[in-house]
Amino acid sequence: MKITLKVNGVEHHVDVSDDALLLDVLREKVGTTSVREGCGVGACGACTVLSGGMSVSSCLALAVRYDGAELTTAEGLDENDDVVSSFVDCDAAQCGYCIPGFVLMSRELLAENPRPTECQITEHLEGNICRCGTYPEIRRAVAAAAERRSPR
Repeated sequence: MKITLKVNGVEHHVDVSDDALLLDVLREKVGTTSVREGCGVGACGACTVLSGGMSVSSCLALAVRYDGAELTTAEGLDENDDVVSSFVDCDAAQCGYCIPGFVLMSRELLAENPRPTECQITEHLEGNICRCGTYPEIRRAVAAAAERRSPR
């Protein structure tokens, strides 16, 4: 079947099978390589995309369910984006594999809660795994992005 995905502001008309995962369609048919498979069971956050500002584990989502949806991946964010630049400034990436998912989850959090506490940041990001262990830097980056968005 043919579906339409609006990814990072660009419409893509793609042929998919009924059981095609959103992750595979985004990587193989759209070319968004920041969407990554980590665990394959929705437990690590590497495959996170935003649909209407809400996080989606694309490794669990059927692509046909997102026909017509507007999706955001890390490629859709500018390097001057407040969250992206905070991650860079706070050295929140080592290998970088998990960072696109963390950035998108952080954007979701800050849209819902512009001034989260450290505990709220930790709770919101608990479904994302960083195998390099840069959790303190990631939490610091989210707090820095919140400060940039709404300084006290």
